[in-house]
Amino acid sequence: MSALTPQSDMPTPTTDKITQAAMETIYLCKFRVSMDGEWLCLRELDDISLTPDPEPTHEDPNYLMANERMNLMNMAKLSIKGLIESALNLGRTLDSDYAPLQQFFVVMEHCLKHGLKAKKTFLGQNKSFWGPLELVEKLVPEAAEITASVKDLPGLKTPVGRGRAWLRLALMQKKLSEYMKALINRKDLLSEFYEPNALMMEEEGAIIAGLLVGLNVIDANFCMKGEDLDSQVGVIDFSMYLKDGNSTKGSEGDGQITAILDQKNYVEELNRHLSATVNNLQAKVDALEKSNTKLTEELAVANNRIITLQEEMERVKEESSYILESNRKVTKDRTADGHALTEARKQLKEETQLRLDVEKELEVQIGMRQEMELAMKMLEKDVCEKQDALVALRQQLDDLRALKHELSFKLQSSDMGVKQKSELNSRLEEKTNQMAATIKQLEQSEKDLVKQAKTLNSAANKLIQKHH
Repeated sequence: MSALTPQSDMPTPTTDKITQAAMETIYLCKFRVSMDGEWLCLRELDDISLTPDPEPTHEDPNYLMANERMNLMNMAKLSIKGLIESALNLGRTLDSDYAPLQQFFVVMEHCLKHGLKAKKTFLGQNKSFWGPLELVEKLVPEAAEITASVKDLPGLKTPVGRGRAWLRLALMQKKLSEYMKALINRKDLLSEFYEPNALMMEEEGAIIAGLLVGLNVIDANFCMKGEDLDSQVGVIDFSMYLKDGNSTKGSEGDGQITAILDQKNYVEELNRHLSATVNNLQAKVDALEKSNTKLTEELAVANNRIITLQEEMERVKEESSYILESNRKVTKDRTADGHALTEARKQLKEETQLRLDVEKELEVQIGMRQEMELAMKMLEKDVCEKQDALVALRQQLDDLRALKHELSFKLQSSDMGVKQKSELNSRLEEKTNQMAATIKQLEQSEKDLVKQAKTLNSAANKLIQKHH
């Protein structure tokens, strides 16, 4: 579950990053994250009573962004507090396998991603928090060593992986709070990377930077040479912060019911998210089918062009035969003008060269036609694979709905809910991980298809230009 919401839901060719965010996101802008003492509380905004004073509607983007900032700040408070307490109780140096430390980096990553502006690249729009972190070495010279170390790591291939490595090295130096404060104080530089209402541009960012000072009491040691930071999925585990129903004897039954209700709300929200993802994938499959139809039409046009070139080649052959015959007659005629003979030979040479050029162009057109037919077959195969994946996703969605009904039944029999809750959670997490992996593969396949489609379009445009 993520604390960020996608910026748009329109099914356009530039929504690759939005689709990727949808794979990780249960929209927390529809919830309010608050703290009950040292525990996490989740409430739907529709269930919160409004004051008589006029307030912005939940559909207002500024209201949603403000709610996201508040949620992220509260999650950061819980994560930092829990990390400090657990680390002090543990009494040893922390490593990358320590679960509270992993969750802290996930929360920090979402804080840095909040309100990032999308930068256009040749592969589409890209959002990365590595750009703002690179500015730190200009503001604090001591950070130059971290940046150089991150760039020298051989296993990092993406800006996201470099940003994650930077956060870990800054925590090891016990300078993370100092670096974040220096970065937040320069709003003029951050405005290039963040929207005006992003967390790093508002008061919540300064509060989180102040909370990071407490992490200086923690000793951490990371070995990042063999760690795959590029492909890690940043998912916040709210179960680490939810209050246990056995903490107080007087409210044991109420705590169990509340936990089951929270799980039920989570599954319902997950179902809505998966339904939106399935609809989005269906729209992409439809777009690929339309693109397949368009490529078929372009292939037919290319075939017509090849036939026309073959006819022109036949005509050139006939003209060349006629010119050769005329040249023989001129050669036999001793009384013909020598200048006319020279002109005839020159014309024959030009016609012969034209014939060779036409033959070469015909060979190129035939090769392009074969490549386009092969690409069409590959596209049809990829469409079939995506349809199979879509059926598998729907089957998994049905499984999750069945799990929701099981959780509803657990609400009525809360005495047995505590024993079965862990089993259901593990099954649900396994399903979610499978979904995330499957959707990631589909996204990669989609990128390959888009790239192939662009290549075919470029080839078709070249054919049209040659025709003109």
